[in-house]
Amino acid sequence: MLPVVALVGRPNVGKSTLFNALTRTRDAIVADVPGVTRDRQYGYGKVGPAPYVVIDTGGIVEQPAGIEAPMRVQTARAVDEADHLVFIVDARAGVTPQDHFIARELRRSGKRVVLAANKAEGLDSDVAVADFHALGFGEPLPLSAAHGQGARELMEAVLADVVLPEGAGPEDQSRDAIRIAVIGRPNVGKSTLVNRLLGEERVIASEMPGTTRDSIFVPFRRDERDFLLIDTAGVRRRSKIDDSVERASVAKTLQAIAEAHVVVVVLDAHDTVGEQDASVLGLALEEGRALLIAVNKWDNIPMEQREDIRGKIALKLDFAPFVPVHYISARHGTGVGELAQAAIRAFNGAMREMRTPELTRTLERAMTQHQPPLVRGRRIKLRYAHQGGRNPPRIVIHGNQTKHVPDAYRRYLANVFRETFDLFASPVAVEFRTDSNPYDRGVRKPAQRRKPGKRGKSARGGGRGQRQK
Repeated sequence: MLPVVALVGRPNVGKSTLFNALTRTRDAIVADVPGVTRDRQYGYGKVGPAPYVVIDTGGIVEQPAGIEAPMRVQTARAVDEADHLVFIVDARAGVTPQDHFIARELRRSGKRVVLAANKAEGLDSDVAVADFHALGFGEPLPLSAAHGQGARELMEAVLADVVLPEGAGPEDQSRDAIRIAVIGRPNVGKSTLVNRLLGEERVIASEMPGTTRDSIFVPFRRDERDFLLIDTAGVRRRSKIDDSVERASVAKTLQAIAEAHVVVVVLDAHDTVGEQDASVLGLALEEGRALLIAVNKWDNIPMEQREDIRGKIALKLDFAPFVPVHYISARHGTGVGELAQAAIRAFNGAMREMRTPELTRTLERAMTQHQPPLVRGRRIKLRYAHQGGRNPPRIVIHGNQTKHVPDAYRRYLANVFRETFDLFASPVAVEFRTDSNPYDRGVRKPAQRRKPGKRGKSARGGGRGQRQK
């Protein structure tokens, strides 16, 4: 097991900036306002003498109110999980009463704490850390997370006594994980669904829209498979995105979709299926990800209304008829197990390898049942097919006049391939390529013999003969 390092401190001291510096990513949203980080964010540390897992946490306040209370619970769990604690303070602000409160809380954990004085760029090192000796954690280390200064020295101090087993590394733990992104509008129950899948209160779930600000990556194991679950912020229309933090949250959601194998689009059964739901589904569809729809809060819908809701969903989301719809209750767990099984099947379909002979035989059977159309009296000829990629499954078909294949026939072939190879829940990309015609290259014409002109050999010879005379 890799050592686990938790970053703790009061709000806006630079924990997320340090997290990004240590992981060499931009996974954590950074803003000059407190309270951006709310849930625990995990990453693999790449700066330091050895690999490790690093946890970014929300700020600790002494008297939490509103969303600060569950944020403090999340931080407490990170402290419990961690092997090492990094207590981050603000070198420019100096020691605050809040820092003394956090110091007392961390001492109760009984774990070793390394004190880091962040935002120390441009300051004399001794002056920057002088006041923080009063916190009782030994020599504070000056740091500038924004500029990458002191990060390696910090992790050398944190991991000074760590001995890793041979071959341990971050790539060993998530290489084969199924990445599932949970997306949807704000307050449809995404975080509740994530917690239900995990079997614990791993992320903050609240009735207040916009509780999740960042994309939270959570590894877990279920049914003998490794998963990486991604809880995302709610996606709203651009006209309603009114601050930089929320814009960054939406950008993180789009990034999570691009990195996922399977995307679960969560809808609220109590709300009408609107344009924004279709837009969210379309975002995942454009990326070519395997898709599942989870209609949440289904347990509170009267039986007489359920058929009407099913009809509206089928009508508004008819552009993706291959996407399975699951009716669930994330709060009570109804249907969540079936959703997890469907995600595994969707992953298997998205990553399936298909041999060229089998694809070509499937193409031939499809053309026997439904021939390609005529183009100017000539039949489109499709000769063979091969796999061009995975996630999404991509099938390349070679033939003649392929640029004239209509979209309806392309969809027909995609459905045939999806059914034959069990490409469950995946958009199948079918590409056509026209083979070059070897007889179309042209034949070089033989060089034409020049006709003798007035200045030909006979003319020149005749001229010389005339001059000789």
